[in-house]
Amino acid sequence: MFASSFSHNNPKMTYDFKEFEKNSSDDESISSDGTEEDFNMSDDGDDDSPIEESVVEDDIEEEDEDEVVKAIKAEKKRERDHPPSITCDEFIVDISLSPAKNIIAVADIVGDIHLYEFNTEETKLVNTLEVHLKACRDIEFNSDGNIIFSTAKDKSIMATDVETGKLKRCYENAHQDPVYRLLCLENNKIVTGDDCGTVKLWDVRKPDPVFSIKIGEEYISDMITNDAQKYLVCSDGSGILTSIDLKASKIYTTSEEYDCELTCMGLFRSDTKLLVGSSTGKFYLFNWKEFGLHSDEYLGQKHAISCMVPVTQNIVVTSGEDGVLRAAHMFPQRQLGIVGQHRLPVEHLDISHDGRYIASCSHDNDVKFWNISYFESIDNIIDEKHNKKRDMVNNLPSSSFKNASDFFSGLA
Repeated sequence: MFASSFSHNNPKMTYDFKEFEKNSSDDESISSDGTEEDFNMSDDGDDDSPIEESVVEDDIEEEDEDEVVKAIKAEKKRERDHPPSITCDEFIVDISLSPAKNIIAVADIVGDIHLYEFNTEETKLVNTLEVHLKACRDIEFNSDGNIIFSTAKDKSIMATDVETGKLKRCYENAHQDPVYRLLCLENNKIVTGDDCGTVKLWDVRKPDPVFSIKIGEEYISDMITNDAQKYLVCSDGSGILTSIDLKASKIYTTSEEYDCELTCMGLFRSDTKLLVGSSTGKFYLFNWKEFGLHSDEYLGQKHAISCMVPVTQNIVVTSGEDGVLRAAHMFPQRQLGIVGQHRLPVEHLDISHDGRYIASCSHDNDVKFWNISYFESIDNIIDEKHNKKRDMVNNLPSSSFKNASDFFSGLA
């Protein structure tokens, strides 16, 4: 939830985290500003000495406190508005936030797409699109936000006008197998990946795919490209990362096979770094165009990672099996804290067009919004000198967690 300094073979980092877990428990009292109460540093039994030492320790700690911690504490005191949660009757399979307006699309297991307008006062259902005969799999707005594309278990791909609700394009039996993932490109193009490893490029002005490539036997878990849109990178359930040259219509590289499912991806550092999440909680970092082998791997958390969303050039928010949204700064690596949490596993994350909110959906049939506008200021002041134990006790303003051990409990 990660720079080269946070490698899996870094024993010092692992030691720091484990020591913090050992000293943290649900029984310990953590004050609202992230400092421990009634913490006695003395062993000599002197009644006066512990008090004096505690005061001195507090003074030193206050002087030593870095700008990131100060920024987090300042944001905690500020009133933070966010839209109300959405609860659906049916199981939610995906969400997508419009790149142009405060509109969120929610896809469910019966094949419907619900469109909501949102603000800090309300989330209002404005339309329900009954587009698929079976469960939706993936939904994405186009770059203008006026068309929403959807895929489903019924093997179809639909393009629907957001304003009118009218169907703009329908590809029935677009794949031989159910379509699992969809990605919108520029110039009226989309790419889709199915349950059995086939990727297709479509020009929605034409009835047939531009090309079709079989890259594996497992489901395509995620697809990503950069602004140039020359290479498409696909992760899959077999633990292989495959890149496709979209201009040449052929496979560019195939990575080594990892011992886990590769589940989600995100781009950072002006699209020069690719971060890949996995079913084991590990993260793999690749240099762009060097997709054959990762440059670094990181111990992320104990639970499977199902989704991630970049919120700045350096900060990522991830979530998955444990239902907790965690934030981390990658360059330099630094755990920032908990953004929010659900009762049940989180399936998908997305970020609003203005970068103010993250939305998350869970197995509890709910969608929650988290105000993350504070990340920009935190990103600007992080440097390489930081106290990793102190990171753990400063939960982010959008989170309701009060105990540092709650955050640490999900980390590997």
